[in-house]
Amino acid sequence: MEERKQETTNQAHGLFDHFVQATTCKGTLRAFQELCDHLELKPKDYRSFYPKLKSKLNYWKAKALWAKLDKRGSHKDYKKGKACTNTKCLIIGAGPCGLRTAIDLSLLGAKVVVIEKRDAFSRNNVLHLWPFTIHDLRGLGAKKFYGKFCAGAIDHISIRQLQLILLKVALILGIEIHVNVEFQGLVQPPEDQENERIGWRALVHPKTHPVSEYEFEVIIGGDGRRNTLEGFRRKEFRGKLAIAITANFINRNTTAEAKVEEISGVAFIFNQKFFQELREATGIDLENIVYYKDDTHYFVMTAKKQSLLDKGVILHDYTDTELLLSRENVDQEALLNYAREAADFSTQQQLPSLDFAINHYGQPDVAMFDFTCMYASENAALVREQNGHQLLVALVGDSLLEPFWPMGTGIARGFLAAMDSAWMVRSWSLGTSPLEVLAER
Repeated sequence: MEERKQETTNQAHGLFDHFVQATTCKGTLRAFQELCDHLELKPKDYRSFYPKLKSKLNYWKAKALWAKLDKRGSHKDYKKGKACTNTKCLIIGAGPCGLRTAIDLSLLGAKVVVIEKRDAFSRNNVLHLWPFTIHDLRGLGAKKFYGKFCAGAIDHISIRQLQLILLKVALILGIEIHVNVEFQGLVQPPEDQENERIGWRALVHPKTHPVSEYEFEVIIGGDGRRNTLEGFRRKEFRGKLAIAITANFINRNTTAEAKVEEISGVAFIFNQKFFQELREATGIDLENIVYYKDDTHYFVMTAKKQSLLDKGVILHDYTDTELLLSRENVDQEALLNYAREAADFSTQQQLPSLDFAINHYGQPDVAMFDFTCMYASENAALVREQNGHQLLVALVGDSLLEPFWPMGTGIARGFLAAMDSAWMVRSWSLGTSPLEVLAER
């Protein structure tokens, strides 16, 4: 009997380790389901899920994580998880900001459901982390899930790794996460409120998914610049033409690669000699370049249009930026060579082999895009009311404000918006009037 108990315990520990070490979105969800099945836990019991998981998993590795999460959850503003006990929230998008918002709402005691239209975290691009975001993520146990998290002087992480960390924290807290579900619009409460008091729901694809029956009082859009929530006017910030190129090369983690120094934001005004030498040696003319060593060797640079034309990357010069950077007007092979040459020169030819990482389309992970225009929503939130049901609608992440990448502000502002939104939902749940809630936000 004792042996069987020991075997069950060891199996639970193994399943927990498997979950913590999972490297894909689908793998994480599968490992979590296996752990829950083994421990006979139902994540849908969101109020009691985390305490039950703690009591059933008496494992030193798990306990170190519980200590972190309990310390975070004990903050007075969460009111011991009772600040938003009867609030139901739907979050669109399992990007870093959607998941970070979900975690705070869960700590406040709300029921949180996240829908994500993909089932893979495939973005290799690397995010710069401001000190407070590193502190915040450490407090959520990031290091337990990703041992290399901000080791030493490192202050960046790939979007993929950040999503995995936040996904695992969210699952542990009892947040429901549904992949391969696309949000298509809001379903208003019906006029007939006599028989059943049906509230706000979502129209999703596939139509028959159980999420379509879920009623909520709060919806948060974290689905990036495509933002599918209606009612938000967008402002456009226009600068002079700015063309960015991102490139990810395979990191084989060799000693030679480890020795190569990172470049954290070299701009033309600070190091004109470097950019002049680059132009003379290669014909590549840049305004700035960043190199981060992460899961991949990640480079991002702003290239001058004339040099892209001279090097045959852009075939014809158009004043219309969309035409200029359209697929038909870009020589993909020349773009790969341009990115590789810039990366090679800026690291003084020290990276032994510059082989491109592969993106989720099965193509070399290189992108060229225009960030001349950046969009920001005029408002962060609004309230809808229909047939006696109020709905709080908010935006976070790129839906709210597109980042200006050379400043590395994306995730810092994204996390601040997540926290602001959670605070707003807290006020909403504690009975503050809608206008006061919106005025404060």
